[in-house]
Amino acid sequence: MTRNILLAILSSFACVILSGCTASADPQKNTIAEPSVPSGTLIIGNKGEDTVSFINLATGEEAARVATKSMPHEVAISPDGTLAAVVAYGGTTVDIFDIESVSLAQRIELFPNKRPHGLVWLADGRIMATTEGSDTLSIISYIYCPPQQVCPAIAPIVTAIPTGNKGSHMLAVNADGSRAYVSNLQSKNVSVLDTALGKKIRDLDAGTEPEGIALTPDGKELWVAARGSDEVFVFDTDTLEQKANIKTGRFPIRIAISPDGRHAVTSDLRDGAISVIDTASKKVIRTISVSGSEDAFQVTLVFSPDGKYLYLAETGTNSIAEIAFDSGKVTRRIAAGEDGDGLGISPVAIQQIKAQ
Repeated sequence: MTRNILLAILSSFACVILSGCTASADPQKNTIAEPSVPSGTLIIGNKGEDTVSFINLATGEEAARVATKSMPHEVAISPDGTLAAVVAYGGTTVDIFDIESVSLAQRIELFPNKRPHGLVWLADGRIMATTEGSDTLSIISYIYCPPQQVCPAIAPIVTAIPTGNKGSHMLAVNADGSRAYVSNLQSKNVSVLDTALGKKIRDLDAGTEPEGIALTPDGKELWVAARGSDEVFVFDTDTLEQKANIKTGRFPIRIAISPDGRHAVTSDLRDGAISVIDTASKKVIRTISVSGSEDAFQVTLVFSPDGKYLYLAETGTNSIAEIAFDSGKVTRRIAAGEDGDGLGISPVAIQQIKAQ
């Protein structure tokens, strides 16, 4: 037996014992494939130009861009995925868009409540919005009449609950809509509101400039990102007691929870990055560098419905970064309008490019 043959046999035997060898040295075959791109439509509120973009996610192309009212910040999708609600942060209205036809279905007036921002569309059809200009939570009993159908002429009923605080900005609501949580930037706290009784339960101290806010899918924990003190607070929703305090990257302006509830992510504006937190251990387990610069002025981030992708609004570059969550790779950047910020994802796919 020659020396070369003996070495080859020993090498093969070592591979079997140590399980450390691969069948091929081709790096392409060892690369983890990114998940399939979600289908449907990405809706973007372009607050710098008072428009809404409708993006075909399969192609990444803008299917339509339509006018709306002043400073469209946040977006919420109806329970059946066919409609999008968009606030006018510079005014007093919420616009309802039919996604398939890319048309304005209704404009809801909230006055005397002003400057709607945080937005949630509940399973029972109600829409809730923080109205920062009046320090209230506005609750809209919404009835949608589909095109070409005859419906009762019932106008939406708008009620409001005072927060008693300043800078009532973002919103999270439990599954049955009985309890709402409002982050108050200037007051450095979160208002816990009983929506059935129409009154505040209590305020929770939450660092400096609490803004981003989210509930875990089981509704048992409230997560709040305090952008001014670079930290996240976790509260038990039954006892309203603080469970954890977690340091993040710089200026965590938004927070989102993965659909499976295993991870929380913060949009760290000054780092151009995302902190990934394990919700069980309450520890930051990795950081995803997106732009690596605060010049991108990243704000809103949302998970795709399957949790495989993140979409991050980079308002400084008028683009939306699509990020494969497992690898942390930016797979593409989608063009948005001026200061594209608020994001929502609908399963309705717009197939044809429509004239703007």
